[in-house]
Amino acid sequence: MDKTKYIFVTGGVASSLGKGIIAASLGKLLQARGFKVTNQKLDPYINIDPGTLNPYEHGECYVTVDGHEADLDLGHYERFLNVETHRSNNITTGRIYQNVINKERRGDYLGKTVQIIPHITDEIKRNIKLLGSKGDFDFVITEIGGTVGDIESLPYIESVRQLRWELGKNCVCIHLTYVPYLAAAKELKTKPTQHSVKALQEEGVQPDILVLRTEHPIPLDMRKKVGLFCNVDPQAVLQSMDAPSIYRVPLNMQAEKLDEVVLTKVGYDLTKVPEADMRDWNAFLAKLEGATEEVNIALVGKYVQLQDAYKSIMESLSHAAAYNDRKLKLKTVLSDKLTAENVASQLEGMDGILIAPGFGQRGIEGKFEALRYARENKIPCLGICMGMQAMVIEFARNVLGFADANSTELDPHTPHNVVDMMEDQKTVLNMGGSMRLGAYQCELTPNTKAYEIYGCKSIRERHRHRFEFNNHYKADFEKAGMVCSGINRESDLVEIVEYPAHPWYIGVQFHPEYSSTVLKPHPLFISFVKAAIENRKQKTGK
Repeated sequence: MDKTKYIFVTGGVASSLGKGIIAASLGKLLQARGFKVTNQKLDPYINIDPGTLNPYEHGECYVTVDGHEADLDLGHYERFLNVETHRSNNITTGRIYQNVINKERRGDYLGKTVQIIPHITDEIKRNIKLLGSKGDFDFVITEIGGTVGDIESLPYIESVRQLRWELGKNCVCIHLTYVPYLAAAKELKTKPTQHSVKALQEEGVQPDILVLRTEHPIPLDMRKKVGLFCNVDPQAVLQSMDAPSIYRVPLNMQAEKLDEVVLTKVGYDLTKVPEADMRDWNAFLAKLEGATEEVNIALVGKYVQLQDAYKSIMESLSHAAAYNDRKLKLKTVLSDKLTAENVASQLEGMDGILIAPGFGQRGIEGKFEALRYARENKIPCLGICMGMQAMVIEFARNVLGFADANSTELDPHTPHNVVDMMEDQKTVLNMGGSMRLGAYQCELTPNTKAYEIYGCKSIRERHRHRFEFNNHYKADFEKAGMVCSGINRESDLVEIVEYPAHPWYIGVQFHPEYSSTVLKPHPLFISFVKAAIENRKQKTGK
């Protein structure tokens, strides 16, 4: 049985039910049985990609190794499966229409009237099947963004309807809905699920499996009722209860036999398929849930009001804390509100401080204050992307004595622009300017903390930025004690800075959070959290 199987995950009743986590959990279970799996996200918005979206609109912008700005769900896919995603793993309505319009302009449609059906749906189907066409995967799991009934999602649902006929038994549709509990009546209510499935059926798609999100256990007789009203086998009506951690969900869905139901639906003989080997996952979960001692980390950023804006960073810190046998206690600090007067009270008691990425001037002065506080008080500090750039500017102002130090992004007329617009020719156009996107090589300097952390000379990390360390001031920084410990030799760009006079003070131009996974946490986060724990021990004795 060597033909690629396609699984579609749709959602109903309400958004934010966790389609991405269910899709990633199923992928993990199938992978643990020995199958090659990849996940894909279809986003109904008309933006070409989320690169121009404010994080408050759609959460963080995730970046793939091939330089594609993607939906944050791809981060979940990579963290769960430990498999890199690429441009083809995330499609938006904007890209679909752009591709169709470009084809029409070239004359590819030979004078035909271009319509939603078949031209838009054909383009959607082509993109869905692209991942499976090379024979690299046994399963392609495609999550369709939005909620059934949304006008934006209609072409995607129609494409699924067509693919069901084209793929036959090689296609399975999973529908995720919500079963609310009415406290006044003390009852679970299945009517929203029935209406959601009816809406999906009206669009021509009959779900094979229902996953019911709930805060309370759903009795077996209620599941049978849902199956009866929705034309779904009762054995394929599964519940997904709230879990203390998203990393518990794969095991919960394994207990519900989601992977077994899927394999049966596509024609596998379960007696000939290995059981899911989740030993490594269980070991991680035991550490995550078993830790009792805390480590206090402050995340300083300009988008902290929305936790999804820094989703990958938060998850990477969680992984690192677990592997260091600690429970992460994260404090989010809005950099806009940080001043010289209140920074001590805001960051008091923190074992480590992370300065988050973020374009633009808003909140930058607060980041400078947090960095000065961390540097002067010897608190372990990690600066990521613009966090590293802020680290350089603060050092220039308060150590080098360049009181006017700044960046051409923040003030192009400042004499001491220690962070400058990049001159790297190998950039792509985005957001109205040059953007360095995707994975790039970085050579580490021996006998530095960065070299010690990675344990190798050459690394490859993902980028998303338009500005770089200004090499004109490199000698000044190194003379004052800040070491440029990571360099992209191809373009002579500074990738990592560190301050050896400090216990742990490192800034990285790239985004290490994009490549930290459950079973392979990023060494920078592991080392940062370990340093924070040591700092805590020195201060509190525990």
